[in-house]
Amino acid sequence: MTTQAQLPKIRNEADFTPEEKKQARKSVAGSAIGNAIEWFDYGIYGYLIVYISQLFFTFGEDAGAMPRILAFSTFAISFIVRPLGGMVLGPLGDRIGRRTILIFTIVMISVSTACIALLPTFEQVGYLAPALLVLLRMVQGFSAGGEYAGAAVFMSEHAPDNKRGKYGSFLEFGTLAGFSAAAILCTMLTLVVGEEGMMAGWWRLPFALTLVLGGIALWMRRHLEESETFTDDSSKGNTVSSAPQALRALLVEYPWQLLKLFGFIVLVNVAFYLVLTYMPSYLTATLGHDATQSNLTLVLIQLVMIALIVPLGSLSDRIGRKPLLVTASAGFVLLSVPAVYLMQVGGLWGQLAGIGTLGLLLVVLLSTISSALPALFPTSVRYSGFAIGYNLSTAVFGGTAAVANETIIGATGNDLVPGWYLMGAGIIGLVSVLTFRETAGRSLRGNLIPGSDDRLRLERGEKLVGASKRRTRPTPSKEAAQSKEMTS
Repeated sequence: MTTQAQLPKIRNEADFTPEEKKQARKSVAGSAIGNAIEWFDYGIYGYLIVYISQLFFTFGEDAGAMPRILAFSTFAISFIVRPLGGMVLGPLGDRIGRRTILIFTIVMISVSTACIALLPTFEQVGYLAPALLVLLRMVQGFSAGGEYAGAAVFMSEHAPDNKRGKYGSFLEFGTLAGFSAAAILCTMLTLVVGEEGMMAGWWRLPFALTLVLGGIALWMRRHLEESETFTDDSSKGNTVSSAPQALRALLVEYPWQLLKLFGFIVLVNVAFYLVLTYMPSYLTATLGHDATQSNLTLVLIQLVMIALIVPLGSLSDRIGRKPLLVTASAGFVLLSVPAVYLMQVGGLWGQLAGIGTLGLLLVVLLSTISSALPALFPTSVRYSGFAIGYNLSTAVFGGTAAVANETIIGATGNDLVPGWYLMGAGIIGLVSVLTFRETAGRSLRGNLIPGSDDRLRLERGEKLVGASKRRTRPTPSKEAAQSKEMTS
């Protein structure tokens, strides 16, 4: 059983040396730019899917909605590969280090995305064109299986414990910046060259630009240092020796942590991909709204989200992660259907209000997940647990969200399907987040689950965000179980 003397030290920003502060800032920048490139790729695919579906998946004269369904299915295929990437790259990151894996993932993501710009179309080479597109999306998906989890873990382990929410929010700042850059670029490009110009080949430009962005990210990541949290833990022999060992440890010792992560990520992924990726197609193809107006509305909402995400991350350092996560999850349960209804009947202002409501709820989630989710696992399996749990949930519910909604709308004719879908995901997310420990300000060091040592810390007089002796003191019947969890 862990004693007070064995508790890992909580290191706040005031405890950091100038060099440590510099490394923390560099880790945030290096993590965020890679994340921005990953989601820039997903964003441009979503915004250009109208052209991709026609150029790669129109196999006959009367194809109907099938080209768009196939294009969204290709989007989903990359997600199906992500768990494989998580199962391979996550344990590797726990064994050989986070930095090495992050260098590998940014190279693979950048190259595979840029290669899409070089693909021939169906008209030029027939079925080879969609086959090559699927192959590149699979490579991208495998790499992404280690990118986001690794970036979040790397950033969290470098950040001061009392500022992890603020630092982590910059990772999602990169996510939204990547999506917004994709939206702005695709919208402006369409305005300049027109629909005919996009079909003639200008759709390739956004994909080609990722090679330049990837080169910048690679240079930044090569100058990063491994986190002290990881190096200290590995020096004690706590690292996993293989992917099977990591998976076995997670399933045997931390099954509830995996289940909590999986359930919460259902909401995060459904909300993220429906609001930021599927919505352009839904507004134009399903509701018949003007494409430029819809894209500009989404860009405006994303810019507001970018402005709010860092202040919300800082707020989570002061009041805790759980209050924000519970509020956003409950909001999706209560407001998703009304928000989607507003998009249908309210004209421009209804569209703005509906997307704005969903965007504000989403940014509350995004502002905290990069600091909250790495804290679900101890150091030795942190990368593995995050990568495997996150990507399994993403494969089932994230990449399939768009094609599932498109298919259900086509089968039922009910345009409110996205609202009901978000509401269902909100229920799953709310149930999951209610089981989370509060981890704001807790240490990620050592081989304890962060937050599991709250009772001991409170007994020795430490002040913890969102905790009190009354709330954290276990009942006698739970004492043994908690002690076992703390030492596992």
